[in-house]
Amino acid sequence: MPRLSVFKSSQHIYAQLIDDEKGATIVAVRDEEVKDKKKSVKSDLARLVGGEIAKKAAAKGIKKAVFDRGGFQYHGRIRAVAEGAREGGLKF
Repeated sequence: MPRLSVFKSSQHIYAQLIDDEKGATIVAVRDEEVKDKKKSVKSDLARLVGGEIAKKAAAKGIKKAVFDRGGFQYHGRIRAVAEGAREGGLKF
C-alpha cells in the first residue's frame, strides 16, 4: 500500500504518494500548484493539496494509502491535508 507523506515548512506544504517497495514517488503535489488567489489562508491551501493528491491518486488507480504525518502533530495544516484527501476519495 502506498504511503501519503506530508511535509510542511513555515510557508508551504507538500504531499506525495510513495511506493516504499520500489522506493519511488508515484505522485506529488505542493501548495504552489493549487494556489488560488482567493484562498490565501494556509489551512485552505492545505485542504486543496489533499484534494489534488486524491485526484492524482485516483487517476493512477490508487484508492487506499497509509497516512504519514512526518512527525508533525495531527493538527492544523496536516489535518487539513488529510481531510482534503478523504473528501477527494482517498482512504486511510
